[in-house]
Amino acid sequence: MTDQTPAPYTGPRRILSGIQASGALHLGNYLGALKRFVEMQNAGDPCYVFVADMHAITVWQDPAKLTAQTREIAAAYLAAGLDPSKSVIFPQSAVPAHAELAWIFNCTARLGWLDRMTQFKEKSGKHKERSSVGLYTYPVLQAADILLYKATGVPVGEDQKQHLELTRDIAQKFNNDFGVPNFFPQPEPMIQGPATRVMSLRDGTAKMSKSDPSDLSRINLTDDAETIANKIKKAKSDMDVLPDTVEGLEGRPEAKNLVAIYAALADMSREAVLAEFGGQGFGGFKPKLAELAVSSMAPVTSEMRRLINDPAEIDRVLAKGAEQARETAQPVVDEVKKIVGFWQG
Repeated sequence: MTDQTPAPYTGPRRILSGIQASGALHLGNYLGALKRFVEMQNAGDPCYVFVADMHAITVWQDPAKLTAQTREIAAAYLAAGLDPSKSVIFPQSAVPAHAELAWIFNCTARLGWLDRMTQFKEKSGKHKERSSVGLYTYPVLQAADILLYKATGVPVGEDQKQHLELTRDIAQKFNNDFGVPNFFPQPEPMIQGPATRVMSLRDGTAKMSKSDPSDLSRINLTDDAETIANKIKKAKSDMDVLPDTVEGLEGRPEAKNLVAIYAALADMSREAVLAEFGGQGFGGFKPKLAELAVSSMAPVTSEMRRLINDPAEIDRVLAKGAEQARETAQPVVDEVKKIVGFWQG
């Protein structure tokens, strides 16, 4: 890890993020990512939002399903409110510069840095030797994703903060090694909102996940109104009434999760939710949460289904976005090659 203070970055402000193309999206993705992408887009920040299909293949993916999942992620972006005239929406693999910069960063990063990445340990479990090299080095590709567009802000969950720190280390080391003090910025994490980490409806201590074997643990973006309401009704809770203060939620993971979901859907603080529902039991709170979830998600679900049934429209958006992304990315990777000393021809 470098110890020199990075020079201030004077380039334009730019936001980048993406979601991996490896399965159905759920409420956690919507509240923790999609909804926030739209808010940032509408705030006027230039946004580059990609489908992380290269990250997806760090574990085996059926090729036909991968294509379908890429379109599904793009459909979710559009259904949630991302506007192709304001945001650049593209598949990661359609921009070769991601892979080119990742290799250069593989030669910049250090093994000790990657050995500290906790997510690899969690994902590989007891079978580290059977994991792909890509699964081990994907934080370096993630750094390339971010720095290729010289992103200054990255909306991330708490579980991704470590990877963003690695990105900052790689940027700083590259800048120092090659004497280009402010070539790459030091991107900042953008962690905000009451539900940046949505938990399982069946276990408030576990993150909501598409890999959970119980479909009742999550609300999928393709669930209809009846299914959403039923899942909220069956969501795990406890026997106590809701507290009047946020502090009263400590030690009550399911209650804390359901209150956070309500707050995020209603654009309220958790304090405001408890001011309205404090002292009430879940028998009264859950129906209100179900009503809110259905009204909030129904338009997204409907539009997402329409788009999935019109792959040509999705493909037009992705093709246009890929072209725009390449126009931004290629000059950056060309300059990196020049800095490194690669033959220019």
